[in-house]
Amino acid sequence: MPEATTSHQHVQQAAEYLRSQIPNSLESPVGVVLGSGLGGLVDQLENIQSVPYADVPHMPNPSVTGHAGQWVFGVANNTTKNTPVLAMKGRVHLYEGHPVESVVFGVRVLAELGAKALVLTNAAGGINPDFNAGDLMLIEDHLNLTGHNCLAGQSAKPFGPHFVDMTHAYNVTLQKLAKSVAKNQSCDLKRGVYAGLLGPNYETPAEVRMLHTLGASAVGMSTVLETLAARQQDLPVLGVSCITNMAAGISPTKLSHNEVKDTADRIAHTFTTLLMDILQKIPETLS
Repeated sequence: MPEATTSHQHVQQAAEYLRSQIPNSLESPVGVVLGSGLGGLVDQLENIQSVPYADVPHMPNPSVTGHAGQWVFGVANNTTKNTPVLAMKGRVHLYEGHPVESVVFGVRVLAELGAKALVLTNAAGGINPDFNAGDLMLIEDHLNLTGHNCLAGQSAKPFGPHFVDMTHAYNVTLQKLAKSVAKNQSCDLKRGVYAGLLGPNYETPAEVRMLHTLGASAVGMSTVLETLAARQQDLPVLGVSCITNMAAGISPTKLSHNEVKDTADRIAHTFTTLLMDILQKIPETLS
């Protein structure tokens, strides 16, 4: 069986399994990918149903602390309408040894399930000197410096066009929504460009200076490939980074994954409050 057919069939099989586990619930959900230490958002949803990644056919399982490895369905309520949300509580990364097809597998499943939009979150290192650990940043654009592209090769062809316009990789309408919600909440939502690198090591001070010169405001090890996969399938994307540490050469302390998790815990309430309000308003915003 050709690779392209196998990859597409695997996504279809995973989507069909999720439909069987959460019957009558997956009607145009808003998809969410929750990064390191940010899984607490799902606790704010109602009528929660969970499915471990390990139970889903072909679904890769994360090995990094802070990535639980669960599909979580729930409802974000507001006064006028309930918004169905299907969240990936944790993601896999290239640096774990996964192929690029596995890194974007969950996003392709969300698209197969008819997701209305995709909200990508991550923990990132701050490069903009005006940022501080604990800030939230709206992703306006990205730099894919991973050395990989999920649109290359035969396996990507069944999912959409081979040549994808990335002029507005991050949906302008959803960005306006996020800014409006942040303003109403008096949340100081920063804005900037996210640089996605391979990892797993943190960047050197020289690399951070290079990224700053290139226009990056924050740096991390995820998100950019997921955005590419989503845009190939015409899925609108909103990206939010939690600045969990300042990058090397800016931070006065040694970088560690524990710092990332600790800062994510500290800003969890602000992050959750912002995203819950955004999630509730996405369907009406895109209608």
